[in-house]
Amino acid sequence: MTIDLADYEKGKAPKGDYDAQLASLQERLAKIQVAHLIHGRRSVILLEGWDAAGKGGIIKRMTADWDPRYYRVWSIAAPSEEERDRHYLWRFWTRLPAGKHIAIFDRSWYGRVLVERVEGYCAKSEWKRAYDEINAFEKQQVDAGTNIVKLFVHITQETQDEQLAQRLDTPWKRWKTGTEDYRNRARRDDYLAAMHSMFAKTDSKYAPWHVIDNNHRKAGRIAALKYVADTLEKLVPMNFPDPDPEVVKLANKAFGYRMV
Repeated sequence: MTIDLADYEKGKAPKGDYDAQLASLQERLAKIQVAHLIHGRRSVILLEGWDAAGKGGIIKRMTADWDPRYYRVWSIAAPSEEERDRHYLWRFWTRLPAGKHIAIFDRSWYGRVLVERVEGYCAKSEWKRAYDEINAFEKQQVDAGTNIVKLFVHITQETQDEQLAQRLDTPWKRWKTGTEDYRNRARRDDYLAAMHSMFAKTDSKYAPWHVIDNNHRKAGRIAALKYVADTLEKLVPMNFPDPDPEVVKLANKAFGYRMV
């Protein structure tokens, strides 16, 4: 099914109690992280989207109850000189998660077919070749046992402008915005074309795209966390071990513990 971003611009408020839904999803996600530890699984969660689309807010709430020792957020910016001197996927290979870990990419290897394509940071032959390279890269990770969850966080131009204005109006948020936001804003149609090409060529069975309508922040956060939880609960065994009998004996001896 073809993805059209125009279908994700309703911006409806969430139904029900937002705080209760958020707490419930965070509890599910906490159990999912524990399941990674118990079963030695690894997952990649990547977020792409517009500037000021709310990726950081989603990540903040997704990881709220996670043990920081077993996940890593990678905020992907322009490549360093060392990274530019290698194949563009090299810097992502070095950031892939080990067993028991979850890696979150705030922007990702899709920069090759988005910003690098639109802004002319690579040749046309390079970004056109990248679709097959990315599909092969993701297939390799899935075949090796890594789960991949791909979110695209979408907002309208109107919502983006509201968010950019809010960043300027709020002193402690001004660090989030700069001239590049306005460079990208001026080429929205070019980015839309690149995004739709990306969906058409990389929305695979083993690593599908899922679009989040984040024009209403709370609804978007709930939708994003729910999709991640629903997806990973299917991919990671969610059974938990019985207590170690020796530990139960020690607890009984120490403070009279009895199994419930």
